[in-house]
Amino acid sequence: MKKAVSQVCPKIMVLLESEIWPGLLYALKQHGCITIIINGRITQKSLRRYLAWPLIWRTIRPDKIFAISEKDASRFAKLFGFNNVNVMPNIKFDRFGYTESLSDTSDTLKLIIAPGTYLIILGSVRQEEEPAVEKIILDIRRRQPDTVVGLFPRHLQRIKYWENALDSLSIPFILCSNAKAHVQPGTIILWDTFGELNFAYRHSKAAFVGGSLAPLGGQNFLEALTSGVIPVIGPYWENFYWVGNEIIKHGLVRIASDWREVADILIENTKKPSSHEDVLNKVLMYLKKRQGGTAQTCNIITEILNKKYKELSCNE
Repeated sequence: MKKAVSQVCPKIMVLLESEIWPGLLYALKQHGCITIIINGRITQKSLRRYLAWPLIWRTIRPDKIFAISEKDASRFAKLFGFNNVNVMPNIKFDRFGYTESLSDTSDTLKLIIAPGTYLIILGSVRQEEEPAVEKIILDIRRRQPDTVVGLFPRHLQRIKYWENALDSLSIPFILCSNAKAHVQPGTIILWDTFGELNFAYRHSKAAFVGGSLAPLGGQNFLEALTSGVIPVIGPYWENFYWVGNEIIKHGLVRIASDWREVADILIENTKKPSSHEDVLNKVLMYLKKRQGGTAQTCNIITEILNKKYKELSCNE
């Protein structure tokens, strides 16, 4: 670390989220480099592990810490001391905005999804939750046999598994790559192509976002929301706790306890689908109130660099 820092000679080091490396922090401190943590987050479990060597962290503490919540700020303060620990908006919110849109000209799904189709998307399905998703598909077909289901495995190597599983369950399906015209009601579209999940959300009446029916932390349900559909997720979504529980209270995400409840909510949403435009307006308002972290970070970095340059000019 000392060799790397001496070769780069940084004026400022910006560490993201939970990149707390003692060797690097020590080398930066020896070099006299300003170090800041932005979008900082630290779990209680990680804090307990770090506190096994409390004196080390006070010695190599960053100059400024900007955490994404009061709880994270409190944990950083326990580790490094309370000076210069602040809270900032999570910069991940800045990825989404009013300018974010998908071009209609690149939406090829209109060729295979007929207008008015009752389409349910099962997005980013992980291997560990496949048995539960099979039950969801069977339940939907039993209760709404004309529903078209778009099945998106999170990893394409699971396509073969799903081909065998759907065959064994005697469920008609078509690979997306083979679909050249409007699919028949009751068909499962098994997605074996890239880059079309957001378009599929736009066409859907309801959507489930995977990685959440098994303890995997969840996949990105904001993709569904910013496509105008209220997603259903399972109980495991800790990877996206940073979005905030308020999004649940606003009714923008539905949480199900198990596969049965997922199926119930999906069917409920197809019968009374929310307007995609209304959903999009609500979620963009939610996100807009929580944006600004990127601009704040840039201002902080600029101020530090300007101060450094003034100090250099005075010394010269």
